[in-house]
Amino acid sequence: MTTTTPAVPDRQRHVEDELVRTVLASFHNTPDARLKELMQGLVRHLHAFIREVRLTEAEWQQAIDFLTATGHITTDRRQEFVLLSDVLGASMQTINVNHEATAGATEATVVGPFFVEGSPEIAPGGDMAAGAPGEPCWVEGTVTDTDGNPVPGARLEVWEADEDGLYDVQHDDGHLAARAHLYTDDQGAYAFWGLTPTPYPIPHDGPVGTLLDKTARSPLRASHLHFMAASPGLRTLVTHIFVEGDSLLGSDAVFGVKESLVKRFERQPAGTPAPDGRDLSGRSWSRVRFDIVLAPQRT
Repeated sequence: MTTTTPAVPDRQRHVEDELVRTVLASFHNTPDARLKELMQGLVRHLHAFIREVRLTEAEWQQAIDFLTATGHITTDRRQEFVLLSDVLGASMQTINVNHEATAGATEATVVGPFFVEGSPEIAPGGDMAAGAPGEPCWVEGTVTDTDGNPVPGARLEVWEADEDGLYDVQHDDGHLAARAHLYTDDQGAYAFWGLTPTPYPIPHDGPVGTLLDKTARSPLRASHLHFMAASPGLRTLVTHIFVEGDSLLGSDAVFGVKESLVKRFERQPAGTPAPDGRDLSGRSWSRVRFDIVLAPQRT
């Protein structure tokens, strides 16, 4: 069913135009030029939205109530506003705007709401799972610049959900698991043990979940493993890799999938020797290669 927005009489349009001009003028003397640009752009687009859909007062109050509830549920361990930004595609669009394509560089994607500072360091080949449940996964690759030069000593942050679809910060005991940081070696190479990624829902027991439910959208994210790669003189990269063949690649709840980030996670039957000789006690495991290319730092 479609609705037709009624025509706005000229007199009414003049009243609305005049208010927009008045609000824009109120920011005219803003000392910070960038803040002035941001606020005036926000006013123009917000008023344009209100006028286009002919927003009712009841709907505006619903929006205020929604944002209030989003603030109330947000804590230092749960960022509902990040979830809201993610499901509206605003997070991904901001990434697109700020990470223009650089030839050969690895594409960026959303950081998500579950990155936290202070992850434990692991040695090359170490296990970032730290007891989190899931199938072991051997992850390896290199970090280079766009000229193909290896980047030794690059810091890699890695984090992911366990096989139950939960990140460590979603548990109540405060333990850290399935997250770590490590450094590339003299040749720019890295390797570690993680978990084979599995699909999971973003937290949907709050306002954002209600929004998804009312708009008939799924809260499920495609299976993925998060990376953050940083080295002096190069642009810090936030990205993640996705599992080839995952049925959710085309419907990721936060629009984070990019074709170049879909990788083959090769399943290894139980009894297959591990690349580092690790005793896997007869368990199946997987392996994936992810070569990271960092763009030059913007000047």
